[in-house]
Amino acid sequence: MKSLFDHVSYKCSRLITKNYSTSFSLAVKMLSPSIRDGIYSIYGFVRFADEIVDSFHDYDKEYLINDFEKEYYKAMEIGISLNPILNSFQHTVKQYNITDDLIQAFLKSMKLDLVKSNYNTQTEYEDYIYGSADVVGLMCLKVFVTGKDQKYEQLKHQAMRLGSAFQKVNFLRDLKDDNLILNRNYFPGVDLKSFDENAKNTIIQEIEEDFRVAYQGIEKLPIEAKFGVYTAYIYYKKLLKKLKNTPYYEIGNSRIRVSNYTKAGLLAQSFVTYKLKLV
Repeated sequence: MKSLFDHVSYKCSRLITKNYSTSFSLAVKMLSPSIRDGIYSIYGFVRFADEIVDSFHDYDKEYLINDFEKEYYKAMEIGISLNPILNSFQHTVKQYNITDDLIQAFLKSMKLDLVKSNYNTQTEYEDYIYGSADVVGLMCLKVFVTGKDQKYEQLKHQAMRLGSAFQKVNFLRDLKDDNLILNRNYFPGVDLKSFDENAKNTIIQEIEEDFRVAYQGIEKLPIEAKFGVYTAYIYYKKLLKKLKNTPYYEIGNSRIRVSNYTKAGLLAQSFVTYKLKLV
């Protein structure tokens, strides 16, 4: 039965989320069950695309990402894909009215990772972040507001700023791997050779402002989404604090993490804050 296949497809997206990101998976569990599958399916889609350009070094990445895109649009046309990740995602796109410009912007940034190593201007940097992170936040927002256009437009700017904050934290945390393994430099004018405490603090101030604006949107989210998004927000704020307290030379030589014990504490803190209606 088709309904069984669709159910299995969403379970596959959930499995991808759980195995690739314990932190994001934890946050999704804090969402209302009615919207979890939609977020799982978005994560599965963007994770697979990201894996193609970041990890599949022994294969033709350009062919794989183009084929992934082609198969997605085929699924949108006929209403099914034998790739369960694409099958669940096309359902979510249709159910929550996720517009194609968001999909195209995301795929554009993923393809840039195949041909572009350095982002030398602020415009290049912002364009990449829009496609790789902001639009993912907007896709999720479509699910959070169950496709309601008025609420979506009201929270659109804050959702983009939250996506930007998450991505910039990832960039800062992964500075070493991006430079030495993937040969990429996303921050204009900053690489391992020029990275110092001043450069670190400038980036952190930028991220803190993104978080400040994003929080205003979290306060206005529907009840079904607020706790889950706030949980992710608290986790990334903790990660940013660790980066802020880490000397610049350590960031350039190691990957900063938040322990599982700390994550559990953050979840408890988020729950208390949420129940006391402080967010």
